Amino acid sequence: MFDILMYLFENYIHSEMEVVVDHDELTNELTRAGFRHQEIQKALAWLERLADLQQMETKSYLDVAPQQSTRIYTAAEMTRLDSQCRGFLMYLENLGVLDFATREVVIDRVMELETPNFTLDDLKWVVLMVLFNVPGQEAAYDQMEGLLFEEAEGPLH
Repeated sequence: MFDILMYLFENYIHSEMEVVVDHDELTNELTRAGFRHQEIQKALAWLERLADLQQMETKSYLDVAPQQSTRIYTAAEMTRLDSQCRGFLMYLENLGVLDFATREVVIDRVMELETPNFTLDDLKWVVLMVLFNVPGQEAAYDQMEGLLFEEAEGPLH
């Protein structure tokens, strides 16, 4: 499923082509690329839920004032997001790339991924996908893209 998301993101994000929005056309393209139908459907459902962000104000995602938010991770979240991933999320918040609402959207999207070995690099791509789909986050997206593609040797935080 994550491979399909990466395939779509890498092929359409900087493309001058119009993104294929027809479900059947996109499914056919992904099938031709070698992906299994069941995984394609899961990835497209994941993307549809992410696209719903364009229709809502991300601040309404949580009913919490930013200065009052403290993130406590559930056991399942801690299993999926190791200490390196959680530290990176905190790092992005401190930089202003993520706010409390976009952080929660990222965590939500990560928890829906069906991948046994989720890594820090995977998290960086999910953050980029989320920021790309949240209206008003263009500056944060550009900053995250810079962190992702201009990364020096070693971890970012």
